[in-house]
Amino acid sequence: MSLRFEERRKRSGSVKAGAIGVPAASVVRRAFVRDHPGRACIQVFLAGILWCCLAAAAMAHASLTGSVPADGAVVDTPPQSLSLSFSEPVSPLVLRLVLPDGQARTLGTFVLRDRVLEIVPPDGLGAGTHVLVWRVVSEDGHPVAGSTVFSIGAPSSAPPVAETAADWPVRIALWLARVALYVGLFFGIGGLFSVRWLIPGGADGLRVIRGVTLLGLAAAVLSLGFQGLDALGVPLSGLMDRTVWQAGLATRFGLTVIVLLAAFCLAVVASFRAAFAGRAASLASLLAGGGALALSGHASSAAPQWLTQPAVFVHAITIAVWIGALLPLACAVRRGGDAGRQALDRFSRLIPACVAALALAGLLLAVVQIQAFGALFSTAYGAVLLVKMALLAVLFSLVALNRWVFTRPAARGDRGATRRLVRSIIVETMIVLAVLAVAAAWRFTPPPRALALAAAQPASIHIHSDKAMAEIALTPGRAGPVRLSAVILSPDFTPLSPKEVTFVLSNPEAGIEPMRRRAALQGDGTWQATDVILPLAGRWRVRIDILVSDFELVRLQETVEIAP
Repeated sequence: MSLRFEERRKRSGSVKAGAIGVPAASVVRRAFVRDHPGRACIQVFLAGILWCCLAAAAMAHASLTGSVPADGAVVDTPPQSLSLSFSEPVSPLVLRLVLPDGQARTLGTFVLRDRVLEIVPPDGLGAGTHVLVWRVVSEDGHPVAGSTVFSIGAPSSAPPVAETAADWPVRIALWLARVALYVGLFFGIGGLFSVRWLIPGGADGLRVIRGVTLLGLAAAVLSLGFQGLDALGVPLSGLMDRTVWQAGLATRFGLTVIVLLAAFCLAVVASFRAAFAGRAASLASLLAGGGALALSGHASSAAPQWLTQPAVFVHAITIAVWIGALLPLACAVRRGGDAGRQALDRFSRLIPACVAALALAGLLLAVVQIQAFGALFSTAYGAVLLVKMALLAVLFSLVALNRWVFTRPAARGDRGATRRLVRSIIVETMIVLAVLAVAAAWRFTPPPRALALAAAQPASIHIHSDKAMAEIALTPGRAGPVRLSAVILSPDFTPLSPKEVTFVLSNPEAGIEPMRRRAALQGDGTWQATDVILPLAGRWRVRIDILVSDFELVRLQETVEIAP
């Protein structure tokens, strides 16, 4: 059911606990097996994080701002063309028209004009209710789906139904792959960079680091397929379909995966080379991994991109350096001696700078995406950010505790302080995993910036009669103060110069009688009225009275959906 990907391409045109020598894995077991209630609390906590993440997984990104015919409209004759307008540029993935008898027709002929998708309908459409089902991918690489309904002649007695509900198995798989990808990037690539450049005494953890790097490599590959499933609305059973992988690769996330695969391969090389080649490969892997995250996602389409994309890069690099150093540091501290003291010294001097850069870049991105303080509490994106900030507050508190309380005694050889430091590092790692799980939920939540952009988009309607035609826009297309504008043309699309234009708005369902607003001719040839307030959302009736001459008045009327 997918469209040709060539057509879409044409458009651009995230330790020691006792005696020295205890393996790192036993350190983790000792830290948690001793305290069963604490382990249960962690399990409940992580389960809560999972629930919160999945609860946000049904949100969209680019928003539909208008359609022709309008959603719910009844037209006299079959439309010659269909169009969908969005809040940001999109690329179509699936377009179908469900006919009154329930049959679905694939729509393969379309033209993209920035944010407007113009579609050629099939010939011979009959009377009754039709459902235009669409699935597009927005600039940030996230697919969006929906449908609009219109009727020819009169609505059908039993209108066809088109399902566009989220496929939860695919969403869960996509989220898990994103978490595993973060683990491979930050613990794997970041860990290898730390072993090769910062904490040579932490090489005891190299086997674990290599394992999570391979985990990230596998997750990157699988996430491409899951992206394709989500893009096309195909269930998990379609994962082996070649078209699904092509769809995932054709989105902007596809470029991210390609660069990430190169980064993970370089990290694997670095894990087997300890000399200059290993250091160079680990550095290149770190830079490629950070750059990959800036190629797609919310920040990739946020303005100004010259600021937000470098901020994402800095944010990813500093996270990888900090988080990646945790396991090597635990291993070096467990080993003790000069290597452990040197590792502690380097880590304690480097981390304040990393945390400062990380916090600055994160604050910048949050300001760009949130825009209004109230959005923290009124949007799913804000809720995810609040949970992440709460976890980071606990994490930064542990960092301060380690830096100012445990580090100096451990560097002097105090075994008690060393054990407490390693345990604290393990707890840090658990919190980091929770942070990554929460951050992966942003894949499914539109930022308030995008919601505000969609809310500011006009609601538009096109009215065509045998005497005149009008393209009317209500900006913004939501309740409150709006600006009405109209372009008036003759039926043959030649200019029409009326003597007077008046807008008449009413909402009979809400008991609102017609409101008349006279329009003024602007320098660009449009007729505008600015003193208009729509007190509530819903379906409004818009009429435009066009005084062509002293003896001829043309009235055009259509309905438009106004958002809250």
